[in-house]
Amino acid sequence: MSGLREISLVVVPVSDQNRSIAFYVEKLGLEKRTDQEFGGGMRWVEVYAPVGTAGISLAIPPPGREVTSINTGITFQTDDIDATHAEFRDRGVDVDDEITRWGAPVPDMFWLRDPDGHSLLVVQPVG
Repeated sequence: MSGLREISLVVVPVSDQNRSIAFYVEKLGLEKRTDQEFGGGMRWVEVYAPVGTAGISLAIPPPGREVTSINTGITFQTDDIDATHAEFRDRGVDVDDEITRWGAPVPDMFWLRDPDGHSLLVVQPVG
């Protein structure tokens, strides 16, 4: 059976691609792998975490559509939730005030928001 193989990209609508690139690359430490103009003066931008194959496309919405804040469902993993939370806070990232710790099997976690108010989750896997 042919069909779906893997998740490659999640498209996140942004109001300003340059501002979003600066946030995702400089503040979160992701890597910009694609930044290409295409038809009609549009621009295709992809950022990736240092490990893994899934990326985030930072895309301007189609004409006539506005960017509204969403919970992206995107979850990043870290090996040290406390250090990552402190580092992001020190870089001026809008992070939750505290790390949520429910106990196993639920990972420790905190939410952060990008410049358009989109929520992303950071977890430290249990184990």
